[in-house]
Amino acid sequence: MSKEVVKPYEQEGSKKKQVETMFDNVAKHYDLLNRVLSMGIDTIWRKNAISTLSSADPKVILDVATGTGDLALEIAKRLNPTKIVGLDLSQEMLNVGTKKIAKKGLSDLIEMIHGDSENLPFDDNTFDAVTVSFGVRNFENLEKGLNEIKRVLKKDGKLVVLEFSQPTLFPFKQVFHGYFKYILPAIGKITSKDPKAYKYLYESVQAFPDQKKFTNILTKLGYNSSQCKPQTLGICSIYTGQK
Repeated sequence: MSKEVVKPYEQEGSKKKQVETMFDNVAKHYDLLNRVLSMGIDTIWRKNAISTLSSADPKVILDVATGTGDLALEIAKRLNPTKIVGLDLSQEMLNVGTKKIAKKGLSDLIEMIHGDSENLPFDDNTFDAVTVSFGVRNFENLEKGLNEIKRVLKKDGKLVVLEFSQPTLFPFKQVFHGYFKYILPAIGKITSKDPKAYKYLYESVQAFPDQKKFTNILTKLGYNSSQCKPQTLGICSIYTGQK
């Protein structure tokens, strides 16, 4: 597949607006579908991603593409931050996340903001760490978004990205592609009012510059110590970089 811009719907219109619409449509069922379709492994991936921040002990953290706040909630549980800001394009996803945060009594710690990852509404050098969980492949302009993140990171601040990648080991690679391309969209079509979201998931993973390609981008943009740690035979990867 060519590395053209992959969008959830028709090719007319911006990817950013289409991604916002897609997540607004699936917000109510997003958490349940994530658990079912990943067989719960996504919770382990998030814990592993957060563990990469433990030694840095960040206090003020931005979670870009926070969605319904799963990673932000896990950060609150596993680290000792004084402030977490979750930012997302989809207001419906934020609405679900805000209710989850309030239910756990964490509204004073976690603030949810509607915003654009490529135009972050924060001053330079604001955050000790920035996380992105399954969100960077949805950026309309990947490098612009990563540069914005670097701008708002403090000196020596850390970026942690958790994102789907493509396994290379036979026959796991073939099983993975079959599941993502055929089975997952079929389940999504039955359970979601926007089945195109799960077709887009497969296509966006195929188009994403994963593993070494992504760490090369981080290095090109000026991140230091860029690393990739594949998870579960390469289904997803944890990327880290430092300002």
